[in-house]
Amino acid sequence: MDTTLKHTPLYEEHIKLKARMVPFTGYALPVQYTGIVDEHNAVRKAVGLFDVSHMGELVVSGVEALAAVDRLVTNDIRSLQDGQSRYTVCCNEQGTALDDLIIYRVSATKVLIVCNASNREKIVGHFTRSIGDTATVEDVSDDTALIAVQGPRAMELLTAAGVDASVTSMPAFHFADATLLGVAVTFSRTGYTGEDGVEIFCPNAEAARIWRTLLELGAPMGAKPAGLGARNTLRLECKMALYGNDIDESTNPLEAGLAWTVKLDKGDFVGRDALLAVKTAGLTRKLVGFEVTDRAIARDHWDVLDADGARVGYVTSGSPSPTLGKNIGLAYVPEALSALGTAITVRDPERGRTAPAVIVKTPFYKRAK
Repeated sequence: MDTTLKHTPLYEEHIKLKARMVPFTGYALPVQYTGIVDEHNAVRKAVGLFDVSHMGELVVSGVEALAAVDRLVTNDIRSLQDGQSRYTVCCNEQGTALDDLIIYRVSATKVLIVCNASNREKIVGHFTRSIGDTATVEDVSDDTALIAVQGPRAMELLTAAGVDASVTSMPAFHFADATLLGVAVTFSRTGYTGEDGVEIFCPNAEAARIWRTLLELGAPMGAKPAGLGARNTLRLECKMALYGNDIDESTNPLEAGLAWTVKLDKGDFVGRDALLAVKTAGLTRKLVGFEVTDRAIARDHWDVLDADGARVGYVTSGSPSPTLGKNIGLAYVPEALSALGTAITVRDPERGRTAPAVIVKTPFYKRAK
């Protein structure tokens, strides 16, 4: 393992659990413990714990904080109430995605922003330059650990840990300060798995004890630690965008199926004019879901071919689906080939191997309410 990689506050816990560690966005992180499918199924059927302490966190403060943040993202931030959060995209002037974010309104003068680890420096720089002296931007990424507790028994586990009912009954995309195992933490009713759960912002010094205790309390419920591998298959089944694969600075949120995050009528924001032009002209391509109809597994960066064998798109994410028992993926295809039921061919660009596939409805999986 590269000795220059950063370690999260839970690194030693992963080593004790014999996790397979891999480099990821400059950190040494667990890709799996007992196996991707085993961990995936634990989250779908019981509860899993993820170390997501590598994520970036920014705090924007000042009387103009809300307005300043609102102008840098596509969704409506000004309408948030204290204790509410919202998923959004941060675009450049060309309307393409610099990152996807979750924005938390702490108060009228304080906003917390969680960004992808791979984009931390870019987003900190973008917000700092764009906001200027109208508000204060502080990178607090290294000061806080983040643990995701996800699965149908997540709230049961929190209750066993003595968490107040006001937290376990909190609606999605709400957050609150509370106590966990005697430690002041922030609970956010968010996640990246499609299951119920929370993400817990906690002090670095207490992260390992919280992690160990939750795993111990959750053992009778089937709780397991889960790594990057399961996180990827879980989010793919729910068609949750992965930055660097499904969205990046070559894609815009309208073609990526994230139009619901773009509020063109909220007022001016960076990228609005470009996105309005895209909407007016109509999309030329779309991000769609597909199933491979033979035994092949389509992988990221495979080609998409039309009926004549011409390359017309590319696979952004591909994997077996442990929940569905099928091989699934996401791909950008021309708008004319985006209808449900359309047959396409996917091709490994290195080996030339091809496989038949069909466009299907997404998300591939949605939990029962």
